Amino acid sequence: MARHNRLYSVFFNKCPRCGVGDFFVSKSAYDLKNFEKMHKHCPHCGENLVPEPGFYQGALYMSYAFYVAFMVIAFLICVNFFEQYLDYFLFAIIPILVILTPWFYRLARRSWLALFIKPAAGEI
Repeated sequence: MARHNRLYSVFFNKCPRCGVGDFFVSKSAYDLKNFEKMHKHCPHCGENLVPEPGFYQGALYMSYAFYVAFMVIAFLICVNFFEQYLDYFLFAIIPILVILTPWFYRLARRSWLALFIKPAAGEI
């Protein structure tokens, strides 16, 4: 097995246990017909990726945290570097957040599961 860590599995759509099998069926977050479809078990190691009904409700809070962090960072950049455009910040950030929604959705689910699954023996 390849050496990996939790961040690798979160950012590259991989199983948090083995780091090899794909987490979501589609590799792209922007395949809008399949962006939310997950494997029930890791195709490589067989890890259960849906531990219990309602497990991913906690991912809603992670998604919210990602949105808030993104907005705060974008606001600080706007204030410090583009102050003359501060009036247009809200008009710019809303479409950007809508476009990033599938990516944040998938990132939050992978992050949430990575908190609860230990990597395989010998992995980081």
